[in-house]
Amino acid sequence: MDSKRQHKYAKLFLKDLAEIFQQQYRDSFNPAFVTLTDDEVSPDLGIASVYVSVLPISEKDRVLASIENKKSHISGELGKRIGKQARIVPDLRFYLDDTEDNA
Repeated sequence: MDSKRQHKYAKLFLKDLAEIFQQQYRDSFNPAFVTLTDDEVSPDLGIASVYVSVLPISEKDRVLASIENKKSHISGELGKRIGKQARIVPDLRFYLDDTEDNA
């Protein structure tokens, strides 16, 4: 069961990550359409698991590899945004959200 604190920070991280992706990486994944669908934060706020939806699904491997290559920059940008609200920047882990495929 997630605590209120975990839920609060998960919403904060997801909102800020979505803005980072939209502002700085909008054209990085063409022709794929990338959406951050959800995130889960560990109890100590040290790890944030971020779920990514990719359309068309054939681009998923390329997009996830691209995100991994940009992860340190993304973490740095997140740190700038959450610096006043959180003491640490979580270790970001990106996973494919395949709920659409399974439907």
